[in-house]
Amino acid sequence: MAKSRTKKPATVISVANQKGGVAKTTSVASLGAAFAEHGKRVLLVDLDAQACLTFSLGVDPDVVELSVNEVLLGRASVEDVRVECDEGIHLVPSVIDLAGAEAQLLPRPGREYVLRTALEDVRDDYDVILLDCSPSLGVLTLNALTASQGLIIPMPCEMLSHRGVGQLLDTVADVKKILNKDLAVYGILPTLFDGRSNHAQEVLADVGERYDLPVLEPPIPKTVRFAEAPAVGRSILSTSRTSKGAQAYRAVAKSLLTKV
Repeated sequence: MAKSRTKKPATVISVANQKGGVAKTTSVASLGAAFAEHGKRVLLVDLDAQACLTFSLGVDPDVVELSVNEVLLGRASVEDVRVECDEGIHLVPSVIDLAGAEAQLLPRPGREYVLRTALEDVRDDYDVILLDCSPSLGVLTLNALTASQGLIIPMPCEMLSHRGVGQLLDTVADVKKILNKDLAVYGILPTLFDGRSNHAQEVLADVGERYDLPVLEPPIPKTVRFAEAPAVGRSILSTSRTSKGAQAYRAVAKSLLTKV
C-alpha cells in the first residue's frame, strides 16, 4: 500500500479483557468491518497466540510465514507481514509461536514499547488500528495499552464478568501513570446480551455506574450468527448484513467515529 498522509495518524484502539469468551475477537472483526463501511482505512492486529482473529478473517495461521510474532521480536516490520482481507481490511496475523514471544520480550529494555514503535511506521497509512488482545494482563497486553489512544472493554452482561473489569482498570491506571498518559477508556461494550433476561438487564444498568465509565450502545445481542461468520472468513456485517448483531456493531462504530 502506498503511503498517503492523513490529517492525523491512525487512532490505535485496544479491545481487551483478560477474561476469555467475552467476544473480543468478534468485536474487533465487526467494528473493523463497520469502520471500513464508513470509508475508513482499517488495520487489525491479532495479539493472541490462538490466532482466532486471523482465522476469522480467512487467513490460515498454519501457513502464515511472517506474523506479529516476527514484528514484536524485531525480525520484520508491520509492512512486511500485513495481509489484505475481504471487506477492505488489512490484518497483521498471529501464529501459535506468539505464545513464546512474551518470555523473549521480558528481558528486553523498553519491552512495553515494542508494538508502539512498530506501529509508528504505518499509522499514516490508516485511520484506525484495532488491537485484539490476548486474554491475559501480560507483556503483550501491556504493549497494546502502551500503543493505544483508546481502550474498549467487551463484557458479557453477567455478574461474574464484573470481576475481571476491576483488575483490568487497575492495570490501565498503572499504564497511564507509567507508560502511556494519553490512554483513554472509550467505554465498556456489553456483549452476549439477552434482552429477555432480567439479570442481563440489571447488569447492563449497573455496569456504567459501578465503574464510572461510558457504556457503549447498543448492547451486542447474543446470536448464532456470530458463530457462523468465521467459517467463511468474513465478519457478520457481510454474512448476515441485516441481523441485529450486525446492526448493533454498526451503531457502536458510528458512535466512535468522532474519536477516529
